[in-house]
Amino acid sequence: MPTLPSPKQPKPTPPHQARETAESFGVDARRYDRARPSYPDDLVARVVAGSPGPDVLDVGCGTGIAARQFRAAGCAVLGVEPDPRMADFTRARGLPVEVATFEAWEPAGRAFDAVIAAQSWHWVDPATGALKAARVLRPKGRLAVFGHVFEPPPEVAEPFAAAHRRVAPDSPFSGQPARRPLETYLAGYARIADRIRETGRFGEPEQWRFDWQRSYTRDQWLELLPTTGGLTRLRPDQLAGILDAVGHAIDALGGRFTMHYTTLAATAVRADTDHRPAH
Repeated sequence: MPTLPSPKQPKPTPPHQARETAESFGVDARRYDRARPSYPDDLVARVVAGSPGPDVLDVGCGTGIAARQFRAAGCAVLGVEPDPRMADFTRARGLPVEVATFEAWEPAGRAFDAVIAAQSWHWVDPATGALKAARVLRPKGRLAVFGHVFEPPPEVAEPFAAAHRRVAPDSPFSGQPARRPLETYLAGYARIADRIRETGRFGEPEQWRFDWQRSYTRDQWLELLPTTGGLTRLRPDQLAGILDAVGHAIDALGGRFTMHYTTLAATAVRADTDHRPAH
């Protein structure tokens, strides 16, 4: 989630307008797929059970991490992905993908029982995303927007932030704090729920939370770190400087650390008929 700038900082570009970053994750699609965590099985099961059928549209499907989980749960999944490199990777694993931003994608009369967005909704225009989801959902179909909170412990996060400021001072990510409280992310998902509510096309949104943890070795975390948005566009020498600093920090912890994840979701069911509030 983007953070608020300090008074001296220029106003940051809204994520959905930062297309170069949004479409930079395919620089190493294989690494992204190998390193990024999957989503809680309970979340997938809850979305499937709360949808009227098996047809799922995955917005910003990336390499298909969530799509494969929904396919394993019995769904027929279509991906929409703006990065052709990510789309090719996902197609090679047997999932259909159409290359487009969600805003520009043409549904061509198709309808779905669920629209999901895993770690991708912040790249979608908030003024149009929920409305378009409503248009392609069947009555009582479910919109589910979800993602992980990536906040490693301070012993890892603070050396990362310091190295990022040192090697890439002009990066828009350099001004961010080393760690952001969970409340920042909860507020972000509350704003997503507000946007869904404002369309008048859905029942009352719900917010779900799943807490879990995973242990990372030094090599495992350094494999994941280059797949994050702040690093995908750095030069190799800049990236190497950051990874070296983080690697030393993890070595000082004994070569591994435990990441406490929270996976958050904002979700709502499309109404049988529009019920926009009166003006």
